[in-house]
Parts: sequence; structure tokens; C-alpha cells
Amino acid sequence: MQIRSMKYRAWLLLAVLAVLVAVMAGSALAAGDRTDAAPSVANVQPVDLLAGESGGAKDGAAGLAAQPKATRVPAQVNGLPTITLDRLPREALVTLILILRDGPYPYDKDGAIFQNRERLLPRKSNGYYREYTVITPGENDRGARRIIAGERDEFYYTDDHYDSFKWIYLP
Repeated sequence: MQIRSMKYRAWLLLAVLAVLVAVMAGSALAAGDRTDAAPSVANVQPVDLLAGESGGAKDGAAGLAAQPKATRVPAQVNGLPTITLDRLPREALVTLILILRDGPYPYDKDGAIFQNRERLLPRKSNGYYREYTVITPGENDRGARRIIAGERDEFYYTDDHYDSFKWIYLP
């Protein structure tokens, strides 16, 4: 998938990382600061995902703070409910980062064409949507959670294997 501009892609990556760090910090506090409280996501650490990115996490936080805040999140987009980055599971944030970085993905089927057979997403030409696995802790297979990415920088989340979708709101 090609994201339109590098500036947009970098900003989006920083936004996802900022939410991921906040989620990790919150889960560490809730667990009494135990280091083993956060679930492992295919042995991928968020800091590892940004290795080689210019600016680093420290500069990224300052850049993120300079971005204008969204005033209102729409309840629905294209008839689908919305979900914000802070409401996504930690593993979904990791998957979003992997999508923005073009992998590497944990499963061979990640990046495959999503057919939209259920017709719950807006109708587009064949090949418009791609699907990516969101790891589910405790599952022996790919589980039911996915992120569907459209060619025009839109992302959808399902936690019930395509029975329902939420449009991922990106600030």
C-alpha cells in the first residue's frame, strides 16, 4: 500500500506510536509497574518498529504535540461506527505500525486482497482493500481480528472476522 505523502505517513506513524506508548504505560501502571504486564505481540517491541526512522520517538512526541487537535470525532463514517487509536487493542496499533512500514508481517496472508464479500465496507474495485492480521493473545491461529486497509489511506478494524467493522479515526 502506498500512503500519499511521506509527511502524512511520518505523522501518522508518530500518532500511532504515541497512543501505543500511552497504552503500554497505562497497562504497566494498572499492573503495579510489573514489567511482564504488557502482552507480547509476536516478540515485536514498539521501539524496534521505529528503528531507522528519522527523528526518533523523542522528537516525534514534540512534533505530535505541535499538530492541531481534532475537535470532534464523527460517530459514523460511511455508515460504520468509528474507533479512535486509544480504543484499539495494543496489538492493532502494532499492526497499524507494520502496515505503515510495509512489514515485515507475522503471517504470509497479511497484505492479501480483501474481497469485501460481506459488502459491509464501501464498494470499491477488486484489489482496493488489503487485509492484515491483528494478533490475538492465546489464539493458536490468526484469530478473528483484522485491519483492512484501503488504497486511499482509510483503515477499518474488525474483531469478529468480518461480521462487523469500525472505521479507524486518524487525527
